[in-house]
Amino acid sequence: MTDMQQRPEEEEDNIPSFIAVGELQKYGIQVADINKLKAGGIHTVTGVTMQTKKALTSLKGLSEGKVDKILEACMKIQNGLFITGFECLHKRASVVKLTTGSKSLDKLLGGGIETQSITEAFGEFRTGKTQIAHTLAVTAQLARQDGGGQGRVAYIDTEGTLYGKSFFL
Repeated sequence: MTDMQQRPEEEEDNIPSFIAVGELQKYGIQVADINKLKAGGIHTVTGVTMQTKKALTSLKGLSEGKVDKILEACMKIQNGLFITGFECLHKRASVVKLTTGSKSLDKLLGGGIETQSITEAFGEFRTGKTQIAHTLAVTAQLARQDGGGQGRVAYIDTEGTLYGKSFFL
């Protein structure tokens, strides 16, 4: 197992999305080199790691050796944020498909709504979006053999459409 697979999900969520390139100074990168990155339009650590070495060495004053040190520092900061294809495949194996309560809709969706992802439902007024959300809130808690995710749900109702009585009728 890799470090990424051993870390709890909560810890993954605490990794900041945007880390300024100024943080590279803590890892031995000179301010002048950081300023060269900024002058080249690169302002985040992720922005650096998404560049090719060729693109980074094309910035005035950054040699291949400096670029290697910068990339090494970025990888330390990101703490293995990038994963291999094999690791991604292994994570995908834990995805569960939740039933929507409709066999036809589940078939259309390739087996149901996937966990570990964001699914957006949109459409005209009174087309069933809220009903599907309520159904998924219930099915996500069902056992896996019943089409559920055997999990917990936090439903945030911003429109006042969730009525406790409707679940008990």
